[in-house]
Amino acid sequence: MTLNSLTGDTVNSAARVVRGIDELRAALAPARREGQTIGLVPTMGFLHEGHVSLLRAARADCDLVVMSLFVNPTQFGPNEDLDRYPRDEERDLRLASEAGTDIIFAPDVAELYPDGAATAVEVTGGLTSVLDGDPERRGPAHFRGVTTIVAKLFNIVGPDVAYFGQKDAQQAAVIKRMVRDLDFPVRVEVMPIVREEDGLAMSSRNVYLEPADRIRAVALSRALAAAEQQALALDSLQAGLDAARIELAAAAIEPEYLEARDAETLEPVEGLTGRPILIAVAARVGGARLIDNVVIEPLGD
Repeated sequence: MTLNSLTGDTVNSAARVVRGIDELRAALAPARREGQTIGLVPTMGFLHEGHVSLLRAARADCDLVVMSLFVNPTQFGPNEDLDRYPRDEERDLRLASEAGTDIIFAPDVAELYPDGAATAVEVTGGLTSVLDGDPERRGPAHFRGVTTIVAKLFNIVGPDVAYFGQKDAQQAAVIKRMVRDLDFPVRVEVMPIVREEDGLAMSSRNVYLEPADRIRAVALSRALAAAEQQALALDSLQAGLDAARIELAAAAIEPEYLEARDAETLEPVEGLTGRPILIAVAARVGGARLIDNVVIEPLGD
């Protein structure tokens, strides 16, 4: 038995690590024959409590839990951090096992992108051309890489439920649209953002932050809290965005974007519409590019 380093709970067994697609399908076959529910948590590793919360949710909901562990090269741009993206497979395997994961799918790049691979899955339109998908930022190619790898994982694993984090709100919206449009028989569960005690959204890229920048980075969550509070108090999205900009400026943070959009369609909004509204922010703080968001839910009658 091992001790869960995050919760202190005792767990009984290590997850099975699978490297190949055929091996994974064979490992899942008995559960599928028995009609067990399969949950999938896609990750790029370097796990933190946010990932673990997804694994726990899958463990509570499903008979069998699969976590993918794969740094997907197709969602990184040419000037992004693919080569230095943090990795610690040994720790990831331990934390995933402690959270109750049954199978960890950890393929190499050639397993998922064999020589000559020439097919991609793409969600077009407003969901992938704004915010991070703006061509001046990460661009639509980023989301083409995301939807391609997630579609592959859905085809390989065949999950009943897949779990994603609200921190990547745009990614979750894009994946939901892909599932709807391509009739994947998968329920997509989007779980709440997990934050540090001071409010910073947990992210694998937080490791890039130097101590002084780590302190400054908390301004992102403060800005979003101010935006929500002021927007609701004054019935004005503009007042909320102005309050957020003041918080960011006080920490000497210039956002790449700070925008209010419909939480489902990502269409721009100018006022409280009676629908959930996403306020999303991205900013470079020291050596890290960070994203965060809050959803303003419509007030009841």
